[in-house]
Amino acid sequence: MLTPDRVGSTMLQRVLTVYMLRRGFDKPVINLHELSNGIEKYYNTELNQEVLGKPKNIDQVYYQSLSEVIELLDNADHYKTSRLAHYHLVKRQDSIAEQLSFYEYLNNNFYIISCRRRNLFEHAISWAINAHTKRLNVYSAQEKVEVFNELYQNPITVSRELIWSKLDDYKNYVEWCNRYFNVQSYFNYEDSINNLEEYIMNLDFMRNSKNNTWNDMFGQDFDEWNKMHKTIPDLLLKNEGGDTRITPYTALISDWDATKGSDWPKLPPPDLETADLPVAIKEDIKSKLNLPTLYVSEEKATYIKKNLPKYKEAVDQIDRAKDAGFLFSNIPIKLQTFEEKKQLIKNFNDCIDYYNQWATRTGFADPYNAEEHSQTQQLEENKMNDFSNLLENKR
Repeated sequence: MLTPDRVGSTMLQRVLTVYMLRRGFDKPVINLHELSNGIEKYYNTELNQEVLGKPKNIDQVYYQSLSEVIELLDNADHYKTSRLAHYHLVKRQDSIAEQLSFYEYLNNNFYIISCRRRNLFEHAISWAINAHTKRLNVYSAQEKVEVFNELYQNPITVSRELIWSKLDDYKNYVEWCNRYFNVQSYFNYEDSINNLEEYIMNLDFMRNSKNNTWNDMFGQDFDEWNKMHKTIPDLLLKNEGGDTRITPYTALISDWDATKGSDWPKLPPPDLETADLPVAIKEDIKSKLNLPTLYVSEEKATYIKKNLPKYKEAVDQIDRAKDAGFLFSNIPIKLQTFEEKKQLIKNFNDCIDYYNQWATRTGFADPYNAEEHSQTQQLEENKMNDFSNLLENKR
């Protein structure tokens, strides 16, 4: 998978590997994550053979030549899923001759997917957030809380230079893909991330798979599982990292009527943290209702309680695949939807202006159009944060 990062490539390669493991091939399938910053050969006791994996405790990032990478890949008797990030190749500064030889090997021996985005504005602000968190992905609920808790409380200001730099990087990535690679499939984030299983099942080498859905593997549709994967850390974040008691919003109303002060709203706000209330009233509500207790919609509470065991069992099985050497890590957690990213940036409207200036100057992308993007953003919100339709479908 060719990637500029922040386009779903890590999610794609992990999930694709899981589906490939389920489908079964004549050789093992092992996920290597990134090709350009170190791979090594080791003996895997689970498979009883030598395989490739990521090095442990390597201080140097770019310690292997591209010819060494080719030799390791060529001698490994198993299939590999991996990515190649353009910015790593830029940082490596290999000679053109070495790069061309490497690209030729990949073109001749790999099924190549180019990961892309239509919404380049969101791509740029995703990188701007990364510039502050220093983390491309997180893999557990507690990890997401640790990385983002402070940022949720203290939104950032993004400079024009940072936005322009990340947009230039994306433009250079597309030109790099077009110049050097024979791409067999394009993974467009906006089109495919919400239909990931369908995208994977339609890849040439995955067609005609039987009993190979996420539901076949884990007793839960992938979209449902992934919604849970995002929701669990979000609950902890909204609860400031504490223990979360998932309680239906309707259960709060009886407590509210019994304890509310004269200056409280008539009905409790669904989300106290974002409610338009004076700080003193919020603190009064927290103390009298023994918060932090996270109150969510009836639909979300019911759905989470019902499906948490299946979700956790899938996580455990994927962790076992990681421990056995098939996966580099578990599946990354969706960090934020577009609407949630807006809440993390103080000067969001300025960022739109910066993007539009770049788009006009380069002609590489259309100016940002809020109305045009609203349908895509609403689909994403429904996919990741709305539980009512899932409950309806289960009745």
